[in-house]
This record gives sequence, C-alpha cells and structure tokens, in this order.
Amino acid sequence: MKIIFITLTILISSFTIYLFILGIHSKSKDIPGLIDGHLLKCPDSPNCISTENKDHVNHYLSPIPLPKILNVNPLILLKDIIHTMGGSIQIEKENYLAATFSSAIFKFVDDLEIRIDNKQEVIHIRSASRVGRGDMGVNKKRVKLLKQLFKNKITKTGQE
Repeated sequence: MKIIFITLTILISSFTIYLFILGIHSKSKDIPGLIDGHLLKCPDSPNCISTENKDHVNHYLSPIPLPKILNVNPLILLKDIIHTMGGSIQIEKENYLAATFSSAIFKFVDDLEIRIDNKQEVIHIRSASRVGRGDMGVNKKRVKLLKQLFKNKITKTGQE
C-alpha cells in the first residue's frame, strides 16, 4: 500500500511539474499575426477556433457582421471587451488586434486575434492555445462570449 501511495505521489507531482513547465513554455511563444492579411488557420488540434476558415468545420464559428452605422471604431469597443474579459492587448494596428489570456493556475497563454474585414463587412476572430492539444472548450467559449458582448455593446448604444 505504501509503494502505491509513493508511486501515485510521484506521478501526480511529475504531472503537475510538467504542466507548470508547459505554462512557462507557452509564454515564450509569439502571437501568430496576420499571414497575407488573414488570420492563421487553426491546426488539427481541438484547441483553436476561428471565424475565417469555413473549410475547417470543427474549428469554425461565424464572424461578427460589421454594423452598418457605427459611431466609434469597432476596435475600440473590442479592446474594452477584451480588457473586461481579462485579456491583455499585445498588438494594435489598423483593423487588427492581438491579445493574450492566461489560465489561472498553470498560466497557459492563449492568443486572441481580431481582424476587421471591411471588404466582406465582418469582424474575424481567432482564439487558440499556444501549447497542448486540448483546452476544454475555453477558446470557443471565449469567442462566443466576445461576440455576445460586442452585440450587447452595439445594441446598448443603439448602433446596430
């Protein structure tokens, strides 16, 4: 019984240390950025969601329609929403935002990128974990929440 307890303790400790190391490793990576003016496609792992690549069905959500009449730059509203959600803006350019979110315990870093497509009149979003394969649906929930909060802000200001 003592050997089983010691073995379990070692395994749990090793796994916990591994997760902390992965969290540290995720901080060393960079935000993907735009590739030829578009958000990077999601990898095959289930820890990414994007509104830009319809052909990637398991990773796709619809983009946000750009409001017809908007008295303020949508990126200003989106920056405010990102801060409210606990994100940190890393890059801000014309029609592009990049932010990071960190998990509470192991400090895993996820990237959130937003691209305004004036030609298609939509706002594209990509949220992805930097390391690992799974994310327990966190990135998809984040994008859905961001979309809902943006819609609420637009409706609240009467600018839909």
